[in-house]
Amino acid sequence: MKTEFDVIALGELLIDFTMNGTSSQGNQVFEACPGGAPCNVLAMLNKLGKKTAFIGKVGQDQFGLLLKQTLENAGICTEYLYLDPDIHTTLAFVHTLENGDRDFSFYRNPGADMMLTEEEVELDFLKKAKIFHFGTLSMTHEGVRKATKKALQAAKEAGVLISFDPNLRPPLWNSLESAKEQIHYGLGYCDILKISDNEIQFLSGKEDYDEGIQWLTSQYPIPLVLLTLGSEGSRAYYQGRRVDCKGFSCETIETTGAGDTFCGSVLNYLSEHGIKHLTDENLKEMLTFANAAAALITTRKGAIRSMPEKEEVNALIQRAEERTC
Repeated sequence: MKTEFDVIALGELLIDFTMNGTSSQGNQVFEACPGGAPCNVLAMLNKLGKKTAFIGKVGQDQFGLLLKQTLENAGICTEYLYLDPDIHTTLAFVHTLENGDRDFSFYRNPGADMMLTEEEVELDFLKKAKIFHFGTLSMTHEGVRKATKKALQAAKEAGVLISFDPNLRPPLWNSLESAKEQIHYGLGYCDILKISDNEIQFLSGKEDYDEGIQWLTSQYPIPLVLLTLGSEGSRAYYQGRRVDCKGFSCETIETTGAGDTFCGSVLNYLSEHGIKHLTDENLKEMLTFANAAAALITTRKGAIRSMPEKEEVNALIQRAEERTC
């Protein structure tokens, strides 16, 4: 079947209510920002000229309609974005801490994203992608978990590259053991793994990142593992090699979407270059752009509507290079 999409993603689509100052009465003000990790990734890919599509479900309510319109405005195909007439769109309140990190409060018991069913996953559609991307928020509950696993199996059988971001959010799981079990399931399928520093420590039980990655890859022969280290940058583990890339210094407002912007930038590079025969120079180039893009998104509110332009990313890289000369 002909490839029509660079990346198809499945998962959650929701509203991130992010802190935005206080009112004249002294009350906290929250801004309704379209979000959800898979679509954040797709939004960055679309900014870079790639063709993308999303599989998921939102409520047939004001927030769900806003999200659908937002994706369409971003150029993301919504053919398989369903509107649930009974269950409301999932909401997340994002409290920004002093260091720019976040604390989440989810309103998802249930949320519409959990209502995606196996029957709503169209197998022939998945075969139209170069890359299929998913996370674990679509594996927290049985119904949507079955839908995710059906999509994974179909993509694998079709030879589509599979990208996985565990995106661990402890409040959404009945137990961390259940979260760990589903992450292991995803690891068994993926070709590209994007994992954060705290996630590899959680999964492996090892404080040292290299030891944690070694433990992981000894169990799962994942071709490319990408470790994000926040403001410190990132690492790529590929064919027994490790490539490091420093982060970029920006005035951080909040870190929402930084990992997704990084992931979208990486998938953009891999959609153009493939995953085979990558040199250290290739990996360095890929990580440099992804780190710079992730740094830029931290200077803005929200994610889907705030993704940086390619020119902005390259300008940040150039400024950093000039400072080191």
